[in-house]
Amino acid sequence: MWDAIMTGFEWLIGAGPTVMLPIIITVIGLVFGLKLGKAFKSGLTLGIGFAGIRLLLDYMSSNLGPAARAMVENIGINLDVLDVGWGSIAAITWSSPIIVFIVFAIFAVNIIMLLTKTTNTLDVDIWNYHHMAIVGIMVHYVTKNIWLGIGASVVMAITTFKIADWSQPLIEKFFGIPGVSLPTVSATSTLLLAWPLNWLLDRIPGINKINLTLKDVQKYLGFFGDQMILGLILGSAIGLLGGYTITASLQLGVSMSAVLVIIPKMTSLFVEGLMPISEAAQDWSQRKFKNRKLFIGLDAAIVVGNQDVITTALILIPLTIGLAFILPGNRMLPFADLAIIPFRIAFVVALTRGNFFKNIIIGLATTTAILYAGSITAPILTELASSIGIEVAVAGGALFISSFSATSLSHSFLIFFAFIGPLLITMPIMIAVIALFWFYFEVIKPKSKLAKEEMELVSEEQSY
Repeated sequence: MWDAIMTGFEWLIGAGPTVMLPIIITVIGLVFGLKLGKAFKSGLTLGIGFAGIRLLLDYMSSNLGPAARAMVENIGINLDVLDVGWGSIAAITWSSPIIVFIVFAIFAVNIIMLLTKTTNTLDVDIWNYHHMAIVGIMVHYVTKNIWLGIGASVVMAITTFKIADWSQPLIEKFFGIPGVSLPTVSATSTLLLAWPLNWLLDRIPGINKINLTLKDVQKYLGFFGDQMILGLILGSAIGLLGGYTITASLQLGVSMSAVLVIIPKMTSLFVEGLMPISEAAQDWSQRKFKNRKLFIGLDAAIVVGNQDVITTALILIPLTIGLAFILPGNRMLPFADLAIIPFRIAFVVALTRGNFFKNIIIGLATTTAILYAGSITAPILTELASSIGIEVAVAGGALFISSFSATSLSHSFLIFFAFIGPLLITMPIMIAVIALFWFYFEVIKPKSKLAKEEMELVSEEQSY
């Protein structure tokens, strides 16, 4: 039986991702009750999206790669890790031979946790499973152990659903969206740094009195926050720093603008392909969990349009680019994912209640962590991409890929290394850290909240 399964996997791998991806997605769709035609169309749409992204990666590597290397040689900055964007990482994820096992493992974890009442988040955003899945896929690639790979994604799922539960009040209070949680790892992972940093800033005398708003800032940054303009400026600047002529630099800038504009259009095909599956999964879950108040787990896209989030992101984008050049040991050049920085700082803005000063401080800490984690994991991610047919190489040597997604995220990075490290050491540490967070949010914080409410009630009674 197992041999037959492995033979099937080998056939899928040999067929290539453009064949494998439609088949995998079709199977997932059928399980959730889609008709064969609709399920296959979803899979084919995803396959087309993957092909488009693959072409764009080749184009970006052939244009930006030589310029980045010229820049390194010209000014001595070693940024040989290229941010290729979350869509590219998603394409790699959904092309993995073990993605079917991981997707159903994540789904099963959600159902089991709902049944045992260890989570209130019903995650219907199947698309964003890829944030949890990529960790297991990378673990599997490194260890060659399918169980460790699935286990890593299971731990990602458990912790993601709990963080979504714990952060749900932020969604309701700051963004005004009740009954919804956001189990999007690319957004919630920020909280691992944001929670303790916000606590620290609140206890530093003087700093805790600073409260700046963003009401009038966006009108001054709107033009420069456009993806096309970002691509033109960044691409042209890299060309000039690499010793290119003004004409050649502008050509590079326009090429990079094209990539930033087209990549979202290609990745939108992924969303389009998975929408029928996501809707089918939502219908299925509603039938199974009637008469229970649950948080509906949605994509963090529903909050990134907030004015405070967008304005903060537009300020952080050039600051992040500057960080990449000055941080010692950083190898990652931010590029394709610059436009999705709003996802990375949405929870920061909610946590600080829109305090601009805190947003920038915590936001810079978050992007710094992403740059370092992306630099560290880039070689592994590049090898993984190569194993499914995405080759990233330029004249003069290898060019590594990364993104502001995958294992560049604090949450994903920590669990990834827990599963590929010496397990007798890393596993107990990981379990202890998870247990500590769980105890704080499930026991200590509710008691503290109750005590505060009782004190406020007593105070109100005394005032009468």
